[in-house]
This record gives sequence, structure tokens and C-alpha cells, in this order.
Amino acid sequence: MKTIFSGIQPSGSLTLGNYLGAMKHFVDLQEDHHCYFCVVDEHAITVPQDRLKLRDNIKSLAALYIASGIDPNKSTLFIQSEVPAHTQLGWMLQTVSYIGELERMTQFKDKSKGKEAVSAGLLTYPPLMAADILLYKTDIVPVGEDQKQHLELTRDLAQRFNHRYNDIFTIPDISIPKVGARIMSLQEPTKKMSKSDDNQKASIFILDTEKQIEKKIKSAVTDSEGIVKYDKENKPGISNLLTIYASCTGETIEELEGKYEGKGYGEFKQDTANAVIDALRPIQKKYEALIHSEELDELLDHGADKANAAATKMLRKAKKAMGLGRVHKKRK
Repeated sequence: MKTIFSGIQPSGSLTLGNYLGAMKHFVDLQEDHHCYFCVVDEHAITVPQDRLKLRDNIKSLAALYIASGIDPNKSTLFIQSEVPAHTQLGWMLQTVSYIGELERMTQFKDKSKGKEAVSAGLLTYPPLMAADILLYKTDIVPVGEDQKQHLELTRDLAQRFNHRYNDIFTIPDISIPKVGARIMSLQEPTKKMSKSDDNQKASIFILDTEKQIEKKIKSAVTDSEGIVKYDKENKPGISNLLTIYASCTGETIEELEGKYEGKGYGEFKQDTANAVIDALRPIQKKYEALIHSEELDELLDHGADKANAAATKMLRKAKKAMGLGRVHKKRK
């Protein structure tokens, strides 16, 4: 069995893009892989956060993981800050990282652009992300296209550490889902759907009401051609809705093109909205039952214990490889 690691930041409400591009696929992966799913709250604080809202978002994200189908009995679900090995190994990996390669990260350049003061954490969080992954002997990391650069750096840091000190880290492979991997904004379909978009009509959130979902999809930007056809360059809006529809129902884009041949955008948008509502309804129902329950805390406590056991073991190996601390007798 191969090991999979994935983490999501609790920095706002999760979108349909987060679900279709990542979480939906996790449910299948846990059946025949060792899976670690992490609420990466320490990544969230690279930009200012309201502490009370952050705590709410952490629990909400954990509940959404489970509501989306993650089974804590099959997978390890935990909160990053409850496993101290992440920040410890993150610092150790900073020492084998180069400033130049960190400054070249696209997300750092985007988030720091035009700002007078930029958090050092925004520059150095890729080594922490690498630590998240390397602590668990991860074989595969399923990510969106926008995180590919960070995963390539993770591979470089692991190889550099192994070469410089000792061959202890597994070099992870990158897995990018083909369908639904990149859900775009409903208002600017050339941009990725984002939970931080200022335009609330641009993103569908997992916890949106049925009326909100319907309204957002009906107001989605399309074109004047009136033909339901996938053409990412010339028809980005319709192509995005086709991707959403296909990802929610399991139908292929070709099947949907045939289904709506000769039909207008009105009927297509209504059916797309219905498909999204049907896909999210059971998730929302399970979420509401879980969010304020003692069960959620118990599951997260159990996940933290499991993650700590694995992470501490790898951290000890990394410290020994670098020569940190004292030499101890072998622990029983």
C-alpha cells in the first residue's frame, strides 16, 4: 500500500473547486492507500488571521473532510499544529533551502506583489509544506496544478537532504486529477475558483444554500453563441460549467455536449445547478450533524495521536542524520 498526504488551509470557506478538485478524489484513494489528511493551520498564519475565526475554520474544515466521505478509521485526519514535528522538520529543511528558489515560487511572488511588508513565513512556508509531506514517507501527493511548483521543490529538498546527510526521505510523486482538477471562477472563467475571491458570485461554497447555488450558476459568465460545447480557449465559461456538471454527475463532457445539442444555456445552467445541489446536499447534512458534536473532537484527538506517532519517528531519524542533539541508546 502506498502512502498519500494532502493538506488544506483553513483560511476561509471551502469552494466547490476544493471539493471536486481534491476532496472528492480522497474518498476513493483511502480505500487502497495509507492516507494522511491534514488541516494545515500553520500555513494559514502566513497571512494575518482573526484568531477566533481561524479556530472556527479549523473545526469546520475537519468536519467537511469527514462529511465529504473521509473515514477516520481508514485514514489519519489531524490538525497540523497538534503535531509539533511539522514545524521542527520545517525549520531543519529551511537550512537546506536556498533563498533564490524560495523567491521564485509563484505564490510568494503573487501574494507579496505591491506590499511594503511581507511575512518571512510567506517566503519560507514551502519547506514547512515539504516537512508535512516527508514526515509520513509519502509516496503520492494529489494536488491542483497551482501547487505543482511547491511539490517539485519538496522533491528537490528531499533529494538534497538525502544526498547531504542520509538517505531517509521518500521522494514523493505528484498526482494531478484530470477531470475537475481546476474549477474556474464563475465570473472570470480564466481564473481559478478561489475561496478568497472578493466577488461572492464567482465562487460556489460547499455550505451555500440551494438558492445561492442556483443564483450563482444562473449568473455565471458565458458567451452569446448559445452552443453547449467544450472549448476552453473560445468558450471558457461554458467549458467550466461542463467540467462542473461532469464532475458532479460522473457523465463525460462528450455525453453532456450531446445531451444539450440544440438546447439553450438556460436549461443547461439550471441542470448544472441541480447537479451541484444534488452533489452537495448529503455533505451539508452530515456536516450539520457533526460540527458541534463531541465525536468530532474525539476523532481529531485520535488522528493527532496517530500522526504524532509516525511523525516523531521520522523526525528522530532526521535529527540523527543532521547530528542534532545527543546520542541516545536505542529506545525500546
